[in-house]
Amino acid sequence: MFWKKGYEAASIPNLLEVMGISRSSLYDTFSDKQTLYRDALEHYKKGSSNKQTILEQASNVRDGILQFFEYHIASAYDTSLPGGCFVTNTATTLESPDEQINVLIQTSFSDLEQAFCELLEKGQQSGEIDKTTDIKTLSYLLLNLHQSINIMAKTGQNPERAKEMISFVIAGI
Repeated sequence: MFWKKGYEAASIPNLLEVMGISRSSLYDTFSDKQTLYRDALEHYKKGSSNKQTILEQASNVRDGILQFFEYHIASAYDTSLPGGCFVTNTATTLESPDEQINVLIQTSFSDLEQAFCELLEKGQQSGEIDKTTDIKTLSYLLLNLHQSINIMAKTGQNPERAKEMISFVIAGI
């Protein structure tokens, strides 16, 4: 419900209906809506770590990045899901996130950027990527492409354009 509607638009009655619990159970378990939201976001983040595993297990840089983004684009555009990424949606729509949510968002972004950087470092060590390539900036670019795909998916843009963009970027690496 939070992923679909966002924090502000997800009412307590919406949440109770989707969760199939009573109001007292919600408050006894989570104490408030904000805590439930944080827990939902943390749960989502744990489940989305599969994408980073693709980068960690990649046999080479280009294939790893391509596989990561193929998986990501398929997920971002999956019509059975609310659209985009719950973390990205939170970062772009929550009017006043608390400090714990800010940390969770920042950690999510920095973890992914670090996973890109580690793969690119392996590529430099193996000779697949030129030693003069600024892999920190390239990692940040890939992180931003990841986030932009989430937003474009949420707005119903064509996934083929995202795939073309990623192919273009990988060809330049």
